Amino acid sequence: METGFITAFWFVIISALTVPLMLGVGFLLRPKGKDTRRKMTAYECGEEPVGSAWIKFNIRFYIVAIVFIIFDVEMAAIFPAATVFKDSIANGTVALVFGEIFLFVALLLIGLIYCWVRGDLEWVKGVTKFAPNK
Repeated sequence: METGFITAFWFVIISALTVPLMLGVGFLLRPKGKDTRRKMTAYECGEEPVGSAWIKFNIRFYIVAIVFIIFDVEMAAIFPAATVFKDSIANGTVALVFGEIFLFVALLLIGLIYCWVRGDLEWVKGVTKFAPNK
């Protein structure tokens, strides 16, 4: 029992010392120089930055990215299930594994339909006209 606590203690100590050590080594090894205006600008792949970095991005960029990540992770989750399905054919538990895969895909399909109905998959959304009260 004590061995586990001692191991955890040394793990915490080494972890706590690693970050300051790395920052200190970086401080000692990096080149020192005068901070010029050009040096302090944002790096834009070799291009000169234009305008301010404080602009509003359209929320649709983030929504499309999140929907893509959700369905990309789905594929990563389906592969192990397909492997288990292959093994379940030999064991005779095909219905159980097929039901689990079907439920998983059905839940993702419900999420896709929800995104579709909300209009999150449309890049150009319609503009509603403002009708003032008379």
